[in-house]
Amino acid sequence: MAGHSKWANIKHRKAAQDAKRGKLYTRLIREIVVAAKLGGGEVDDNPRLRAAVDKALDANMTKDTIDRAVARGAGGLEGSDVEELVYEGYAQGGVAILIETMTDNRNRTVAEVRHAFNKYGGSLGTDGSVSYLFDNRGLIHFAPGADEEAIMDVVLDAGAEDIETETDGSVAVVTSKENFLSVVAAIQAAGMKADHSELTMLPTTTVQLDQENAEKVMQLIDAMEELDDVQNVYSNAEFPDSVYEGG
Repeated sequence: MAGHSKWANIKHRKAAQDAKRGKLYTRLIREIVVAAKLGGGEVDDNPRLRAAVDKALDANMTKDTIDRAVARGAGGLEGSDVEELVYEGYAQGGVAILIETMTDNRNRTVAEVRHAFNKYGGSLGTDGSVSYLFDNRGLIHFAPGADEEAIMDVVLDAGAEDIETETDGSVAVVTSKENFLSVVAAIQAAGMKADHSELTMLPTTTVQLDQENAEKVMQLIDAMEELDDVQNVYSNAEFPDSVYEGG
């Protein structure tokens, strides 16, 4: 579980930056459209769509906007012809990087991703070169001060795989992709509120970085997340605390 709360912290930092750049809603809508297109428009039967809708609601997106995005994806309407592509590669220090994109022009996207890798000392890999180092999991994060025992009683019965309290007092719950919806529903039924939950890619092994390499890897991640077609960037890096404090 090491690093899970740090992962959530950096995602929150990036989400705030996305909102400032006006990109957050665009990314959320794309995710909803593709999730509905791939798994259908019924939120209760589509874990990925449920996670995307919850994230959109947390970002104060209106229900009408969400419903239109779901309908666009589920109905194959105009604007739903977005392709989902995953790129893999390495950053400084042997850190594995996994990049999820949604695009209507794969030539543009791969060129931009390759350029970012090259500019910041990384390298674009082939399909499968690093994806085996990540597992698709549900991650549910509670803010510092949450009652770990109470959370544990609820989530383990609902099928959670792991739970841990981090040094800052926050609590991270990990589920399988299949049990994500049932665990989220159990948390809500118990009257608890997580501050962040989504389906994500968690590393099975991590690479501890020194300050110099950590800064270089963070530059690469920042550059990737600036690209319009990029939805999510995952790494198996363990960053020094100073990197997060500086974020």
